Order: sequence, then C-alpha cells, then structure tokens
Amino acid sequence: MIEFINVQKTYHNGTTALKKINLKIEQGEFVAVIGLSGAGKSTLIRCINRMHDITDGQLLVDQVDVSKLHGKQIRSFRRRIGMIFQSFNLVNRISVMKNVLVSFVPDLPMWRKLAGIFTSEQKLLALEALDKVGILDKAYIRVDQLSGGQQQRVALARTLAQNPDIILADEPIASLDPVTSKIVMEDFKKINQTMNISVIMNIHHVEIALEYASRIIGVREGEIVFDGAPSEVTQHMLDMIYGNVTEEDNEDEETASPLKVVSGHV
Repeated sequence: MIEFINVQKTYHNGTTALKKINLKIEQGEFVAVIGLSGAGKSTLIRCINRMHDITDGQLLVDQVDVSKLHGKQIRSFRRRIGMIFQSFNLVNRISVMKNVLVSFVPDLPMWRKLAGIFTSEQKLLALEALDKVGILDKAYIRVDQLSGGQQQRVALARTLAQNPDIILADEPIASLDPVTSKIVMEDFKKINQTMNISVIMNIHHVEIALEYASRIIGVREGEIVFDGAPSEVTQHMLDMIYGNVTEEDNEDEETASPLKVVSGHV
C-alpha cells in the first residue's frame, strides 16, 4: 500500500507543488492522475520512488517511510517500482532484447557489467516480458526501427522484467496517436489485472483515463480535488479539476477539454 500523510513538496524556487496530500493506494489498483500541466501530477507520482523528495509529511510504501531510506536502501526500494516515461528512455542503436536486459544491470557482478554478459535466466525473463506486451517477434530488431507505440511497449517490458510491485507512468501515451495509445493502455490494463501490479499514471487524456483506470485522482494547484471511480466523474467534477478553462487553453496544455470528454466528442 502507498500512503501519503500530509505530504508537501516545495521546490527550491519557492513553488509549492503539493499541499497537504492525504492519499491511500491499495496494491493492485489502476489509478489515473489528471489535471492541468503544472498542477502537481508528475510531482505526485515521482515522490513515490524518491525521484523527488518530499518537504513535509510522510510517504509510506508498505509501511516503509520512503524519506528515511539512504544509499543501497533507495536502490533496493526502487527495484520494486518500475517507471515509464513519455520519452521511452531507450537506447536506439541496440536491439529490443538488450534494452530489456538493461533492467538486470544493477544485479550483475562487476565483471558481467563490464563485459555485458547476462545469465540464461535473465535472457529468458526478458523474452517472457516481451511476450507479455506482444512484441516477442521484435526481440532482435534495433529499437530505432520500431514505431513509437512499439518503443513504449519495449519500455514497459523492461519494467516488467524487474518484477515490480508498482508501475509509475508519467504521460506514457502523450506522444502516441489515438489508436496506438489504446493499444498501450490495453497492455497496462492487462498487466494490472493479471499480475496485480499497482499502476499509477499521470495522464492528460481524460477520456482514456476514464476508460481504463479503476480510480481517478484529480489534482489542481497541488491539491487533490477529486478522488473516486470513473463513473463518479461528472462535468461538475471536471470543472473542479480544470476550472474555467477555455478550449484554446486546454489545447495549450495538451489536454482534452473537459466538456468535450463528457459529451463524448474528442
């Protein structure tokens, strides 16, 4: 379980990104975090794996106080938490298989790291991870020969190979077309349901969040203004999350207009 207790995050420039966040996320939930750019969505999920340190309060993961971890403890803790980025974070000039095997590098003895030699078991786990996201046939193709959607699935396979309890996804479909976005979201949903992995996703596309997530958290100006099931998201709730935002403003923020989402026209 992930638990935020009066969590605050203030950056060095004085900007307060999170204000008194109180939140519990049970193991196996699929949570979509929505809101305008700058609302605190990315900060919220990046505090979970200590990419950002909190300023005040407590953040517990399975009763472990994340802010009190140091050195090897942090590295060990992060092995349990996969992270997916909008930019994929892959090495384009090497194969899909080698990109997935990168997830095992922290576990290798130094001589294997230097030689780039992985065990047979690690290679099998990498292939199994690729199979889970439907791109096993791409294992020995260079990453730069893949489409954007396929590259995001490689990133997801690399995360699965480390056998995480939690996957954090920071705008994973922002650079993908609508059809590819749904394919990738289906992968996230299948992994969440079949492997009981918690998925916490920061996402601009409200209509996709409502379709795939089991829980929606709306963030506005560093505060949680909505927390509930997709079926409870009404126009009023979207107004609370997004405020009086014009269609033009929403396009600037790279997010769909709440009114368009509710009416079903995307």
